[in-house]
Amino acid sequence: MRTVALTPQKRTEALEALEASGTEGNELDVLVIGGGVTGAGIALDAVSRGLRVGIVEAQDWGSGTSSRSSKLVHGGLRYLQMLDFHLVHEALTERDLLLKRIAPHLVKPVSFLYPLENAWWERAYVGAGVALYDTLASIAPGKRAMPWHRHLSRAGMERMFPDLKHDAAVGAVRYFDASVDDARLVVTLIRTAVSYGAFAASRTQVVELTKRGTGVVNGAVVADLETGREITVRADQVINATGVWTEETEGLADTEGGLHVLASKGIHIVVPRDRIRGEVGLILQTEKSVLFVIPWSRYWVIGTTDTPWKQELQHPVATAADIQYVLDHANEVLERPLTKDDIIGTWAGLRPLLQPGTKEGTSSAKVSREHTVASPTPGFTVIAGGKLTTYRVMAKDAVDFALGERAKTNPSITDRIPLVGAEGHAVLQRQARRIAEKYGWSRAMVDHLLHRYGSMLTELIDMVDEQPDLAKPLVGAPAYLRAEVAYAATHEGVLHLEDVLLLRTRLVYEQADQGLGAIDEIAEVVGARLGWDAETRKAEIESYRARCEAEAAAAAEQSDEAAENVRLQAADVAPLRPLGGKAEPGVKPGSPADSPAAQGPAGT
Repeated sequence: MRTVALTPQKRTEALEALEASGTEGNELDVLVIGGGVTGAGIALDAVSRGLRVGIVEAQDWGSGTSSRSSKLVHGGLRYLQMLDFHLVHEALTERDLLLKRIAPHLVKPVSFLYPLENAWWERAYVGAGVALYDTLASIAPGKRAMPWHRHLSRAGMERMFPDLKHDAAVGAVRYFDASVDDARLVVTLIRTAVSYGAFAASRTQVVELTKRGTGVVNGAVVADLETGREITVRADQVINATGVWTEETEGLADTEGGLHVLASKGIHIVVPRDRIRGEVGLILQTEKSVLFVIPWSRYWVIGTTDTPWKQELQHPVATAADIQYVLDHANEVLERPLTKDDIIGTWAGLRPLLQPGTKEGTSSAKVSREHTVASPTPGFTVIAGGKLTTYRVMAKDAVDFALGERAKTNPSITDRIPLVGAEGHAVLQRQARRIAEKYGWSRAMVDHLLHRYGSMLTELIDMVDEQPDLAKPLVGAPAYLRAEVAYAATHEGVLHLEDVLLLRTRLVYEQADQGLGAIDEIAEVVGARLGWDAETRKAEIESYRARCEAEAAAAAEQSDEAAENVRLQAADVAPLRPLGGKAEPGVKPGSPADSPAAQGPAGT
């Protein structure tokens, strides 16, 4: 497969193709609204069936729920308590597909300890459950992707996790799941779909759904938020994959039908790796949610919470109360308690909680325990619910539903399609030592690059060969190379500085200064490739600084309402200066465009 770079020019070409769909013979087969993991998966599923596909996203790719998950690819032990063996098997099958075939460069094994607080009966109960979990995974054909679980004594547990309180558990069960950089999974899905012919445009807002005279949805009016220009897109089927924005997007169809979705907030904190002594992760039960302590690169990710969210959907934040809740529960089992001073970053995401049933007037629906696909009106398909791990199944179900009987003769093949970067990844792993020696990188740096890019590392190396100074680490953020920032601008669809700091890298929460110590260097590297003048570069830096200040002020508040008020007073985070210094885009007042609807789906 020829890998296509996501460049500003490629986005312009996509918008031109979307506009051309208004002429007879150029209509799309499928228009996808929402560029989170489910929408990206739908675009890939549809285009790999030979369909003509467009996908639009009001913000950056994966900027909503799909970049704010726990970053786990897992079956979900809690579903075993509900006796939902089919759902667990489905998720574990998808986990193993991602590990072995679809995205082995992005998805990596991670092991957890399940601490046992009581005597033999708890070990028997938990052990039986984890054994069933492993067995459900082993049903999948081929060699097991993960080792079997193991029982550990207290001494064995303490060797693997020295900072677990001696009296916190009498032993543990160690089991395996997987982790993924969720934002990179989304952008890789988009690049794969575009490489197969899909038309993809980020920062493109759906402001209206169009209909034929018969009332059948036949496309949408979309606004290019970089210029304010509106175009009409024609498509045989429109699929709504907007997660917590599902009902706002349904409202554009001028129908009472559809799905009910409520938002629930989950937050995570980040602490340096050396702050907790441990080789594996922890899974803990709290009164409200499951709490994970996850080893991730140079730090630990700890979360999550589960609280109703009533505020605007675009910028949830972790409040002081949220952060204290996570600290309190983590400290119940940690030998050396964490404090707020240990935290280098936080993030908050909104889960799209699918409510039972469908709205009145919905013609049909396909329901699983995790997600639902429905049609509130002909020509318009809606999918909601689900989780990151099963995005591919959700995408398949959505496209099958939209196609109806045609799906029987044109089935999904995404279980056999590796994402860009997967093919050749194993070869480059074997060449890692030579690559490290040639470019003066540590083996850890090469592993970091292979995990992020897979075989696309060769494209990044080509840039370094052409401009050797790109091989150097960022001065203010040495975990990343200058080449990675350049590559984000030339290959990964970056339009703004925040796209780099929030999603292509994770400097916004990987460093205590949120990447501000490297911001001038990043702006210089990105601006040189996107043609920014000095005024635009300055505006991009100021916009990101304002965002950081606003989020920090909000995080000091105790309640969601107070946090939102402070954030809005501190800075109007949402609007960004358009490329080329044009006036801010004109979005229809009072429409869902005021709080973007075309936004990322998929559960944490």
